[in-house]
Parts: sequence; structure tokens; C-alpha cells
Amino acid sequence: MSKTCLECGDKIVGREDKKFCSDACRNAYNNKMNKDQNNLMRNINNKLRKNYRILCELNPENKTKTTRTKLLAKGFDFEFVTSVYETKNGNTYYFLYDQGYMAVENDGYVLVKKDS
Repeated sequence: MSKTCLECGDKIVGREDKKFCSDACRNAYNNKMNKDQNNLMRNINNKLRKNYRILCELNPENKTKTTRTKLLAKGFDFEFVTSVYETKNGNTYYFLYDQGYMAVENDGYVLVKKDS
């Protein structure tokens, strides 16, 4: 019984459990399977990554303060977060993975990093 490559359909020579005829076919197949399925999903993931990079850049010490103006100047989009956490005191933190922020007085923001 001969097997065929999942990517190109060529005959596979070698081990019984091989699925691809070459590394190039394996990479091409996996790239197709793992790419974002549509532009909406890709755009959202790009915005989340950008927001995360901005928070990491502004918060190197794991807790600091900044302003809304600085966040907006760097291109931060407040509509895209990965989770929301409300404290017992009623404070609301918005997180992008382990980086978070909370609004404070005078258009300020406290930036925090969750302990891992």
C-alpha cells in the first residue's frame, strides 16, 4: 500500500508513518492549516499584539503610571482587550494577556503586570 503526500499528492517513500514527501510540503501544509482563516480574525489578533507591545514598552518595571494621551499617541486601541478583572473595591482592570491597565483620575492610567 503506497501513501500519498497530504500537500502535493506525490508518493511517499520512507517510514510508514510519514505524511509528507518533503519538509517543504510539510511546511506548506502546516502554514495553510495554521493561518488565520479570515481578515477579521487576523486584524483583531494584530490589534491585540500591538496593544500588548505598547503596554510592555510603557511598563518595564511591572507597575507604573501613564496617561491616555501617551497610550493613544503610540496607537493603543482601548476596544481590544483579552480579559476584564474587577477587584473587591470595585476597580476595573483591563488586561491583554498578563499586561493590564486601570483608569485613574486626570486621564491617567495605572499599568500592571500579573504575576505568573
